[in-house]
Amino acid sequence: MAFNQELEALTHAFSGHGVDEKSMVTLLGKWDPLERESLRKKTPHMFTEDHERHFQKWDDHYVRLLKHEFVRFKNAVVLWTMHPWERDARFVKEALKKGPNAYGVLIEIACTRSSEELLGARKAYHSLFDHSIEEDVASHIHGTERKLLVALVSAYRYEGSKVKDDTAKSEAKTLSNAIKNAHKKPIIEDDEVIRILATRSKTHLQAIYKHYKEISGKHLDEDLDDLRLKETVQCLCTPQIYFSKVLNGALRIDVDKNIKKAVTRVIVTRADIDMKEIKVEYHNLYGVSLSQKIEEVAKGNYKDLLLTLIARA
Repeated sequence: MAFNQELEALTHAFSGHGVDEKSMVTLLGKWDPLERESLRKKTPHMFTEDHERHFQKWDDHYVRLLKHEFVRFKNAVVLWTMHPWERDARFVKEALKKGPNAYGVLIEIACTRSSEELLGARKAYHSLFDHSIEEDVASHIHGTERKLLVALVSAYRYEGSKVKDDTAKSEAKTLSNAIKNAHKKPIIEDDEVIRILATRSKTHLQAIYKHYKEISGKHLDEDLDDLRLKETVQCLCTPQIYFSKVLNGALRIDVDKNIKKAVTRVIVTRADIDMKEIKVEYHNLYGVSLSQKIEEVAKGNYKDLLLTLIARA
């Protein structure tokens, strides 16, 4: 392979989700000092030239990005081997530390886990952090979304199959009226809306979702402008579509490191649950298989682990 081809291959190995460790070792290990200098000069997005002192130095921002890419495989292995309760508890703690941009993770955990799984996460949180999830959510979140989020993480929903269809139809009308009157009162502050979303079984909520479409002609989440309520409805009523959208957004090359983390989180947590259905929805939405997208974007051992996990379904 000519040097320019090797340089292109190495640059490619550094980009994307994860790092292609095998390519790096193969190529860098045999390069002499002049070839390594050529790498530095020909990759200005990775190295900056100090013209006064006549040398090329790593770009600090790129070094930070690379550090995150190098650890993706390690983090995925740690999360995969972790007890699901502990995993969810740590995701909640991290989301609270990161602030509003990460609060969607709280909704994801509260609304896509079974009642027993969410209870387990709350137990693990007690053990790990000597606080309750409810306590920390209430004390860390101060906006209008606090009431909704506290209610969601506190939930212990009925998981049977029985649904009172008349009640579901009535509550669909309640949601429709709340949306129509949102100019008078923000929906996220409506106690009836929060009661319905935080206490009803997922089977009941899916019936509400169906009746809402019959009433308004649109899906409930399409009519919701509030991001937290939209995420809540999607996680409760159409979780596989929700996860497909999260994965697609996180598998874009140009997203920041925090969004990229969603790839590991979703694949590790759903591999044994509903990955088969997520793969179907992903293909329906984007016209390409999830495994093909990962092949295109991810690198090295990290890519191999992701592909192994989604192949379990």
